[in-house]
Amino acid sequence: MALLEVKNLHTSFFTDAGEVKAVNGVSFNLDEGKVLGIVGESGSGKSVTSYSILQILAGSGKIVEGSIRFRQKELVGLEESEMRKIRGNKISIIFQDPMTSLNPTLTIGQQLMEAILLHTNRTKQEAYARAVQMLVLVNVNEPEKRMKQYPYEFSGGMRQRVMIAMALACEPDILIADEPTTALDVTIQASILDLMKNIQRELGMAIILITHDLGVVAQMCDEVIVMYAGGICEQGTADEIFYNPKHEYTKGLMQSIPTTSSKGKPLKPIQGTPIDLLNMPKGCPFAPRCEKAMRICCKRACEKMVINEMHYAACWLNVKEKMESGEHV
Repeated sequence: MALLEVKNLHTSFFTDAGEVKAVNGVSFNLDEGKVLGIVGESGSGKSVTSYSILQILAGSGKIVEGSIRFRQKELVGLEESEMRKIRGNKISIIFQDPMTSLNPTLTIGQQLMEAILLHTNRTKQEAYARAVQMLVLVNVNEPEKRMKQYPYEFSGGMRQRVMIAMALACEPDILIADEPTTALDVTIQASILDLMKNIQRELGMAIILITHDLGVVAQMCDEVIVMYAGGICEQGTADEIFYNPKHEYTKGLMQSIPTTSSKGKPLKPIQGTPIDLLNMPKGCPFAPRCEKAMRICCKRACEKMVINEMHYAACWLNVKEKMESGEHV
């Protein structure tokens, strides 16, 4: 039984200019102890999908259709008082920027203890001990001294470790990590990712890792979802996505990764610009940027097609390939 089931999720933001369809029909399952990667360029709907799960959308944001079930409990439409019991306690999130996620006027200890006291029945003494324990877990040196310090006294990497400690303090079943290493240099990135992997093994929790960095995905994830224009264009195991991509957008992402063999050669970026979510096209949203787009791509979006039991892609080129080989579609 899946720990988290997301089915046909549609999330929109209602603005003066019209309805921005940020997430369009996203479906996936997350099993216990697994790491699911969600990749795609900025504006593809990755973060909005995670915010929809936690019901922390901005004022104009709304889930207009779909289902989100955590341990068979429906979260869409759940009372705010009930959602508070799940947020931070059962499902935690590490936000993109630790610089702005921590309150500059409160000590690190106050902020860690606040999260623990809010979501558990621990006393202040027990919350303090738990906060110190979490700082030790994320390899923050001199934890008792650090408890009295303010965020400005920490480096970017140390602040990110504090955010991870805060997210894990209540031992959630699911950790959502939204671009957890974006603002960090390469050496700090590697240590943060190793830390997350070690903690995941120790606690046995599931992780949803949201990133645009395919190197991070290769290192961390069991399964991968590739998003474009609010929808899933390809979905499969990490090996399938990296070694047998079946959507032109995924192939474009792969070609834009620098490798040792590409040294001295210019990278091949994906041409064009992302589509306007206020005016979604009839056909495949990637068609205007796709070098292999066919006439049908501009007229009708392709349904998700089974490549194998662990791999799906929504691309008409796969349909064409199967028809040419005489296979039943």
